[in-house]
Amino acid sequence: MEADYSLLSTLYTERLQELRKRAESIGISKSGSVEVLRARLIRKLILSYYDLSWEGIQSLSNSEIRKILKIFGIKSSGSHKERRQRLWLHLNYDSRRLNIGYLAEMNKENLHQLCKELELELSGNRTVLMGHVAGVLTSQLNGWGRIKRSLRRNGINSPIPKIDTKSNSYNKIKTHQNFNFDKILTQAMKEDSIDYLLNEIDKFDSITQGELLSIRYRIDDLERMVGTILKGYGGNWNNNSLDILIRLARRRGWPIENTVVRNRITKVATNIAELKGANFNKIVNKLELGNSESTIKRLRKKLSDRVN
Repeated sequence: MEADYSLLSTLYTERLQELRKRAESIGISKSGSVEVLRARLIRKLILSYYDLSWEGIQSLSNSEIRKILKIFGIKSSGSHKERRQRLWLHLNYDSRRLNIGYLAEMNKENLHQLCKELELELSGNRTVLMGHVAGVLTSQLNGWGRIKRSLRRNGINSPIPKIDTKSNSYNKIKTHQNFNFDKILTQAMKEDSIDYLLNEIDKFDSITQGELLSIRYRIDDLERMVGTILKGYGGNWNNNSLDILIRLARRRGWPIENTVVRNRITKVATNIAELKGANFNKIVNKLELGNSESTIKRLRKKLSDRVN
């Protein structure tokens, strides 16, 4: 990653008023504490080509997150999940406000949402949920929300490790010009995808039928998830992409444990990825494919005909 380390060093050392003027000049919110504003500016000016939404963070590799945390000037050690949690907290919360006392004032709905964002167990009453979040805040104490003191005083004294541009999943501007990850499916394409999801639905039990019917209304969400994953893997669609898709769907509460539903979701997602210009890197679906290869070819042909 070719970051502007001179600008980054300046962002580390600038005071609140200077950061506010900079934020105002580029049209982003200048509210919040100095650390909140600094994180917002680093995200916008240094890491703008990264998708740092919740879904985007989920698609980042452990190595990528470690190096991004270093760019933000905060603790970068820990497990993959701990790093995801720390990055999400740093980007979305003020460490001076989000503490145990603040949690005690939150209602169950907000605690439940916070648990979801931090990839925590979602069951239990308000007290249990508060305990889950409190555990994360305790383990992440002083690891986010404020840059390291040495950076605040002196800026960058030594180069921050660069993300290898050959493996960087977001280096799409130069190496993936033919991809169009943001391409929106036409209504006809979406209808064909729904047709495949519901193909011969009558032969399944009532539970499977209900789950398939519920997925038909999530085609737009599935399309957005595919686009995010493609960005995260530099345009490649493979088994890793499918693993991320399943994890995201599971976190969203989709009936992904049902083999029939899971297979159909992943196949439709693969077709969507193809339409968006994905590079199929020796994809081998680990899920049960059954004898529906001809159906997949038919669907792909239909979708291709719609495009033409």
